Amino acid sequence: MSTKPSPHLAKITSVTPLSNGKWIQTRKIDYVDPSGTPRVWEMAVRTTRSTTTAIDAVSIVSVLHNHSGPKEIVLVKQFRPPTEQVVIELPAGLIDENETIETTAVRELIEETGYHGKFIRSSPIMHSDPGLTNANMVLAYVDVDLNDERNKSPKPQLEQGEFIETFTLPLEGLIHKLDQMIKNDKVTVDARLYHLAQGLQLATEL
Repeated sequence: MSTKPSPHLAKITSVTPLSNGKWIQTRKIDYVDPSGTPRVWEMAVRTTRSTTTAIDAVSIVSVLHNHSGPKEIVLVKQFRPPTEQVVIELPAGLIDENETIETTAVRELIEETGYHGKFIRSSPIMHSDPGLTNANMVLAYVDVDLNDERNKSPKPQLEQGEFIETFTLPLEGLIHKLDQMIKNDKVTVDARLYHLAQGLQLATEL
């Protein structure tokens, strides 16, 4: 669901070293390990962390309610230059200064997917790649009521440089649907989404 060109049309034209980025920078860490040995670590940091929440971003788990079929989750596809691939993801976005987790989750869901939802709860703060970066995030749970007139024909409010496709998949058997898309559609999948799908599958098998 998008009125813009497909994210599959994007391509990398060059990759060059960057010493001091606008959005992401690198740091050298000197520390002492538990045995007392001095060690060095390299890391990446975001320059945009909100001082209001001390959280970088929200990733949104949004389930469609009040329709006759099986429960479905709202997902997006977009080209991610570091992977050189189109990535299947949960809707997500950075927390702006003076925003809350709740307002960010509701805003980002509207902007990326067009769906208007109700914030339910959020997870504790998590780090998705702690060996590389101190970037953190929360999972925000936002329910979408399909009886809401605004959700009859959702229209994303994408920024000029965003090329995002919205789609839904059934929660039941989600892991198998993702595997099929990875195999057939020339895409990869964000680890957080795949872990969620794997957890749902394990819950049905145990």
